[in-house]
Amino acid sequence: MRKVLVPTDFSDNAMNALKYAVELFKYDKSIFFIMHAYQDEVYADKSLRSRETLDEVTKIIANRAQIKLESILKELQTISPNPRHKYNIICSNNMLVDEAVKIVDEENIDIIIMGTRGKTNDRNLAFGSHTLQVLKYVQCPVLAIPENYVGIQPRHILFPTNYLIPYKRRELKLLCELAAPYRAVIDMLYISKFDKLSLRQKDNQSFIKSELSKNQLNFKTVSDKNITNAIYTYIKENNVDMLVMVNTRQSFLESLLFQSTIDKMSLYVDIPFLALQNIRRS
Repeated sequence: MRKVLVPTDFSDNAMNALKYAVELFKYDKSIFFIMHAYQDEVYADKSLRSRETLDEVTKIIANRAQIKLESILKELQTISPNPRHKYNIICSNNMLVDEAVKIVDEENIDIIIMGTRGKTNDRNLAFGSHTLQVLKYVQCPVLAIPENYVGIQPRHILFPTNYLIPYKRRELKLLCELAAPYRAVIDMLYISKFDKLSLRQKDNQSFIKSELSKNQLNFKTVSDKNITNAIYTYIKENNVDMLVMVNTRQSFLESLLFQSTIDKMSLYVDIPFLALQNIRRS
């Protein structure tokens, strides 16, 4: 049973990500946990002046959020009455990242799916602050869906790698099962000035081959000093419709994603972006 966490701030971007999630896993028996964490809204309320006011404001915001979640549930049951799918709604007085970590641990979530940006929708940033926090701090694969992205079936997946990290079986299994129903081609892209791999790199490459054996794999090498530019160029020249990277030390994703300011990242993600986590989970 696939377990999917979908955080929402009730924006159009969040709803688009939810629809993408439901369609992406239409062939799988899945439980979708649709979650809204509203603690930020409580303390941002300008009417907050005292402890009594805090309790009243919290109750109002909680009730409003619950109604919106129930409305989303009704809409989903109308647009996607899939007997393979079950839905749980979670309305929590908590911070988004803290609640996501809690649900991931308690429910053993397989993947988080959310919009690249939420209500603020700053078009100068590849990722909004909430999405970036989840990518960085929640130990679970995260699939970020760009605003208004309507393509559902992944056909051509790009997986840049330096083959330096020991990949996790559960993470690669997720990618394999995500791509297989759509017969998606996966291009493993090694960006380096040197063609030869070390023994460790060869071992990691062999592990990838075995774990993604159900998929068509292409192993590519590109010589480029600028990793960001190499990825961006490959995406545009090869009609890639999903980008997969691993979030860990010494990974391409870390060098791209966690700079001092995200707006320095020249790679503008306009396709679904799957961030795997190099961690051991049961």
